[in-house]
Amino acid sequence: MPTEEEGEVGLKLARAAIVEQLRENSKIQAPDSLPICFEEKRGVFVTLNKYDNLRGCIGYPYPIFKLKDAIIDAAISAALNDPRFPPVALDEFKDVTIELTILTTPQVLKVEPEKLPEQIEIGRHGLIVKRGIYQGLLLPQVATENKWSAEEFLCQTCWKAGLPQDAWLLKDTEVSTFEGQIFKEKNDKNR
Repeated sequence: MPTEEEGEVGLKLARAAIVEQLRENSKIQAPDSLPICFEEKRGVFVTLNKYDNLRGCIGYPYPIFKLKDAIIDAAISAALNDPRFPPVALDEFKDVTIELTILTTPQVLKVEPEKLPEQIEIGRHGLIVKRGIYQGLLLPQVATENKWSAEEFLCQTCWKAGLPQDAWLLKDTEVSTFEGQIFKEKNDKNR
């Protein structure tokens, strides 16, 4: 997992990617001087908050891109392409803080549905629920912030997928867990 210093590098990369896209309408290239962990393929989510309110969150749950490229793409998408929000404007971006969540590879839980809550550790695990064409993901910090039980976390992830909240109890629903290492900008430190 990346160190705290490498996490700060990732936050700066995300901020630089968004600024370049907003100012110049162009995508930055990751510098060659990045630590080696940025060459690894990793899942990542970039979350934008404005005055502690969600402003955008986009990412890649699976390790299909090098971390440096996934951060750049997710950051730009969180700012401009999250369908829940209008695009972030350059003049408001100064009020936005960035949170970077670097993921482990999701692992499918292979237990009977009623035993799923026992496999989920709140504060450690994020969830992915899949059933047919429906899929939903919630990051580990979401359950902690909302003080959910494992059952509530499963229900809310089903709801996020557009499924009935009890869909996790059905045999052909796939539930995966992953862990996330979270890095957050602190005040003006990383801007």
